[in-house]
Amino acid sequence: MRSNWKLSLGRLLSLFLMLAAGGVLVAQQENAKGAGGQKPAEQGKPVAGGEDLNVAAPVDPKSYKIGAEDVLNIRVWRENDLSGNVVVRPDGKITVPLAGEMEAAGLTPEQLTTRVGEALSKFLTKPEVIISVVSVMSKRYYLSGNVNRSGPTPLVTPTTILQALSAAGLGQWAKKGKIVVMRGTERIKFNYNDVIKGKHLEQNIYLQDGDHIFVP
Repeated sequence: MRSNWKLSLGRLLSLFLMLAAGGVLVAQQENAKGAGGQKPAEQGKPVAGGEDLNVAAPVDPKSYKIGAEDVLNIRVWRENDLSGNVVVRPDGKITVPLAGEMEAAGLTPEQLTTRVGEALSKFLTKPEVIISVVSVMSKRYYLSGNVNRSGPTPLVTPTTILQALSAAGLGQWAKKGKIVVMRGTERIKFNYNDVIKGKHLEQNIYLQDGDHIFVP
């Protein structure tokens, strides 16, 4: 009798250990799925899952010109498989499911929205499309020299020289009267001391893509 009782107890213990091990395995599999379920955006190809959208960059959808390497978000109402983030390829194109390859560079978000909507209308009934710029990567200006924060900076919104310098911060020994903006072969002088006093405000021009501000 005691032998049978010990045998039953041993079987119950073995069954309990098997169930516990199985639970750990399932939990590990679920965690692995959760960690690997979100794939990074590939150039030109959208990532499915339109419900998990990034916050759009503060660009004007009517005037901002999309460029290569910009990250866009395409959202098609009630079509999650067609929605997601996409990186504009170096050739200026993106790939939209159903619609195929489309030119994006040089268009505004509003213009691209219209074109994608027209292309999808061949397959969907009155598709509602919204395209926004998640990250500006195609337009930058550069800062170097006696500044607190040097290097490339995305040119997201219209930015003047003074705004760029204020954001970067001037170094303690900066020669504020001899700042230069290099634009291609052109050299544009900028006197920080004059501008902040309200003098020669014509020097405080808007930066363009590729401008390089040097503070001696």
